[in-house]
Amino acid sequence: MTIPRILLLAAVLLAAGVQAAQARTMSARIERVDAAVAVLEQVRVRLEWPDGAEAGTLRLEAGRVRAPDLGYEFRDLAWECPLARAGAGRWRCDGELRRRGGGPLRLVVDLGPATTDAVLAGGGARIALARSAATPDRTSLDLARVPLAWAQALVTQAWEGGRLAGGTLDGELDIDVPENGPLRIGGELQVAGAALDSADGTVAAEGLGVRIAIDYRKVGDTDLVALDGALRGGEALVGNAYLLLPDTPVPVRLDAMREGAGAGWSLPHFEWRDGATLQASGSARLDPDLGVRALDLALRSDDASQLPSRYLSGWLALSGLAGLELEGGLGLALRMEGERLQSLTAELRRLRLRDGAGRFGFEGLDGGLRFAGDTSVDSELRWSGGALRDVRFGPARLPFRAAGGELRMRGPFEVELLGGRLRFDGFALRPPGGDEGMRLQFGLAVEALDVARLAEAFGWPAFGGTLSGEIPQVRYADQRLEFDGGLAVRVFGGAIAVSALSMERPFGVAPTLSADLELRDLDLLTVTRVFEFGSISGRLFGHVDGLRLVDWQVSSFDAALHTERRRGVRQRISQRAVQNISSVGDASFVGSLQDRLIGLFDDFRYARIGISCRLANEVCRMGGLRSAGNTFTIVEGAGLPRLSVVGHNRDVDWPTLVERVAAVAGGDVAPVVD
Repeated sequence: MTIPRILLLAAVLLAAGVQAAQARTMSARIERVDAAVAVLEQVRVRLEWPDGAEAGTLRLEAGRVRAPDLGYEFRDLAWECPLARAGAGRWRCDGELRRRGGGPLRLVVDLGPATTDAVLAGGGARIALARSAATPDRTSLDLARVPLAWAQALVTQAWEGGRLAGGTLDGELDIDVPENGPLRIGGELQVAGAALDSADGTVAAEGLGVRIAIDYRKVGDTDLVALDGALRGGEALVGNAYLLLPDTPVPVRLDAMREGAGAGWSLPHFEWRDGATLQASGSARLDPDLGVRALDLALRSDDASQLPSRYLSGWLALSGLAGLELEGGLGLALRMEGERLQSLTAELRRLRLRDGAGRFGFEGLDGGLRFAGDTSVDSELRWSGGALRDVRFGPARLPFRAAGGELRMRGPFEVELLGGRLRFDGFALRPPGGDEGMRLQFGLAVEALDVARLAEAFGWPAFGGTLSGEIPQVRYADQRLEFDGGLAVRVFGGAIAVSALSMERPFGVAPTLSADLELRDLDLLTVTRVFEFGSISGRLFGHVDGLRLVDWQVSSFDAALHTERRRGVRQRISQRAVQNISSVGDASFVGSLQDRLIGLFDDFRYARIGISCRLANEVCRMGGLRSAGNTFTIVEGAGLPRLSVVGHNRDVDWPTLVERVAAVAGGDVAPVVD
């Protein structure tokens, strides 16, 4: 049963029944009864009043009841009660009301010469109705603990896909239905524990507390709504926005208009006042499904610390920034038409930003960004410092110019990092619009970053060198980040070149990194000492093609490493290194002399070393210098004693291989000679 249904029963069925009783009609059939709120069809009235009795029995039935303005239509209503005089020309009837698809309710009616009062109760809910002959167009309602779901049909009138799932109503409403004027509903309501959702799942709320003053008018086909009140507690989901409201009241105001059933809503003005956390106001146009067609919005936060948890967590989670922390102040003004951004002004005031996962942070963010469609406008953003993981970077000033639908840098800017610097140039950002998402491009130059400091910050093994390179263009579109050019890392007396670098969903769920690496003339002795692998001298070359990391876990690659002879460079391998290679590569070694003599030597000469791995579906297909069936040679010995290392299993489980490498790095492999 719904609130408008209650109004119908208390105002319409009552009127029809009393008319029959006053006429002393024993039984009657009425095809149609027109009332201010609804139309009744197939009405049947039966009155049984024995001679000399103080009361009679009244039974009212309606086959169909329609309330077009309120959106209700229901069938098979029946009310039976003892009808008696209550003195001074008044009548009273107190009985059970039944309807199709629901349990019984109790309806009490008191009808006098100048007033009509009715009370409908059931399940702890109570609605009292009052009408006066002095104001015949007005019906007043007093609601107590009324289930919010009773208002479902009324909500459907304004929001076709909306569903009320929980909560209770208290308050007072006046319904005015003048003969030659608009329908008007006004009053103040309080809602406790409100729960609702939409058919498509894009809108939902639970546990909301609402205090709201309502002024609803229907003028012809036009609906006019004014709401003024406050929200308190609970949570709500609107599209990708997740709101976790505070326990203190948040004042809200909304004016809305709709011209014709099924049309979209126009919101000439709305306000949201959450103290220092968020002040918002603006206007909007919505389509029939409540999608935003146009938006003019102004936001201000003097204390941004609560913004991520109260208002931004939904968007931040989709962007891979869950747990973002903010301190300071900010402001935002934007205007959108359709899905295209027309203008934007963002102002930052001593803002401190830190990623919840510790990946990055900015301090002293000041200035702002301005974007005005095709109009040219300048702005500047500044920060005093920040960090990438545990790597600190210095201050910067970013001069912007918006023109032609893009936001561009007015010149390059540099950031000091790890004793070197990063230089950005050619920055251009095009906001999302229509069927296109955000597009971003810029050039990047890396100058002499200290790799030793980088390794220390990330907890890597201590090794030195510098990182330099230039990427002429970095492009971001359709959740994919692509890099032209490459980077060269000068380490271990040689270089590692990085190319074909790209990322998918860099700010989303399960980011994916792809790259090719080429190793050039690395000093193997330095490499093995840094990683505590044992001792191998020589020069190392190789490649890692098609490297792919999903959510920062290695998924696939095709890698091969090998040594090359250089004049004046010794090629020796220690027993510990032999043991570690054997452990990792599921291999064993053989010598030209008796095996027990090999244990007398600390290291051995070798001619070549080569190992490869093609990873797919968590299986590493291993290889070496040469293969014979399921075996492959990793180390080819030279001189006396002549020692070679041969692998015996070409298909190795990748997690098992990772465990072996971790054991070697932790020193858990003992140098045993067979």
